[in-house]
Amino acid sequence: RVTGVLIFFFLFVHVLDTSLVRVSPEAYDKVVATYKNPVVNLMEYGLVAAILFHALNGLRVIAVDFWSKGPKYQRQMLWAVVGIWVV
Repeated sequence: RVTGVLIFFFLFVHVLDTSLVRVSPEAYDKVVATYKNPVVNLMEYGLVAAILFHALNGLRVIAVDFWSKGPKYQRQMLWAVVGIWVV
């Protein structure tokens, strides 16, 4: 859920800053210039990590829901997702 909220927040901000180009190209350039910052670069790595975990966990949830043995192995699948995510 946390990764879903973070990804939603990123998409919301992305749509807002992209829409600035129609309102004021100068304002858009200023906003994009602020993204060339080491802190924002680190946040982009966090975004990639959140998307990857969210996707892998989503596949796990699908397996739990649609595989007859899914509920039995959900804990092992969670640790597999975490292991793949860390790698």
